[in-house]
Amino acid sequence: MVVYKRRKNRKMRGSHTHGWGSKKKHRGAGSRGGRGMAGTGKRGDAKKPCIWKNTKYFGKYGFKRPKKVIIEIKAINLKTIEQNLESLLSNKLIEKKNDSYVVDLKKLGFNKLLSTGKITKKFSIKCEYASKKAIDKIKKSGGSIILEEKKAKEVKEKPKEEKPVAETIEKVEKKLKEKPLAQKTEKVEAKEETKKEVKK
Repeated sequence: MVVYKRRKNRKMRGSHTHGWGSKKKHRGAGSRGGRGMAGTGKRGDAKKPCIWKNTKYFGKYGFKRPKKVIIEIKAINLKTIEQNLESLLSNKLIEKKNDSYVVDLKKLGFNKLLSTGKITKKFSIKCEYASKKAIDKIKKSGGSIILEEKKAKEVKEKPKEEKPVAETIEKVEKKLKEKPLAQKTEKVEAKEETKKEVKK
C-alpha cells in the first residue's frame, strides 16, 4: 500500500512564520531592523515624537524633471585655464592671436566660466554661461567674452484638418430635420398624459 505524506509547507499553512520562530530570525536581511521606514512607527498609534513635527515624513512629494529640461553645468575656473595654457596650446585646444588667447569652452568640455584666480594675460573666451565676476576680470585684463545665445525650442503645432463644406452642410440639414420630429413626439406624449388624467 502506498502511503502519501503531506509536505511540510502544506502543514505550516496558517502559521505566521512557518516554523522559524520569531519574525526576525528568518527575514533574510541579517541583523537589520527592517526595510524602508520600519521602526519609525508607521502605524498611527506608535508614531515617534521625532516624526510628529515633520509633516512631510511619510509619502512622496514633488516630481522629477525630464532630462530634456535639465541643463548640466560643467564649470571651469580662470585659474585652471591660465595654469594649463602651454598644454592646451600644444594640444591645439586654444589658439593664440597676437597678444590674446582664443578659448572655446566647448572644445575643452565645459560650458560655464567661473572667476577664481588672477589673470595676467588677455583672453577672448566663448562660452554659454559665465559668472559676473569672471566677466569683470576678463574685461579689466583687456580681454573679451562672448556668451552664446540660447535658441528657444520651436513648438510645432499640428495643422488643423479643415472639414469639407459639403459635410458640414449635410450635418446641419440632418439636425434641422431631427428637431421637428423630437418636438412632435414631446407633444404626443403630453396629449396622452392629459387624456389619462381626464379619464381618472
